[in-house]
Amino acid sequence: MRPVAPEKDGPRVNEDIRIREVQLIDQDGQNRGVLATRDALLLAQEAGLDLVEIAPNSQPPVCKILDFGRFKYQNQKKASEARKKQKVVEVKEIKLRPGIDTHDYDVKMRAMLRFFEEGDKVKVTLRFRGREMAHQDIGYKLLQKLKEEVSTIAKVEAEPMLEGRQMIMILAPR
Repeated sequence: MRPVAPEKDGPRVNEDIRIREVQLIDQDGQNRGVLATRDALLLAQEAGLDLVEIAPNSQPPVCKILDFGRFKYQNQKKASEARKKQKVVEVKEIKLRPGIDTHDYDVKMRAMLRFFEEGDKVKVTLRFRGREMAHQDIGYKLLQKLKEEVSTIAKVEAEPMLEGRQMIMILAPR
């Protein structure tokens, strides 16, 4: 048994291309048609560039004559730009109590609206203490009121549900 060479990440280049025929695109972007791989390699060497396999899954595979170092650099730049533009959605938490005062409620609402503008999800936690557990309906009404107020800018991802001594609801921006 022959040892299997480890697969390299990225496209195959020059002698790594072990196919008889390839569809060739030259350094000017002109389609040269189907050529033998040896002829394509000679054309690339004459131009002082590399033969790079662009589309390995097509029949025959598409190869292009270009500077491989520059090609890798361009791909790295594209990947880093894509990473910069990605937005990680965070889950922010707002904690409430059933007997919350109107001003405190307004402050929490402003914070919640800011979170939605930033594109984050909000987990609203309503904490019950002591005998407040006997009046869960007050907490449920508070969460329903909150849900109605933010219905234009947010959608409910998880309806209010009781977990132990706290009621939880998750909202996501529209």
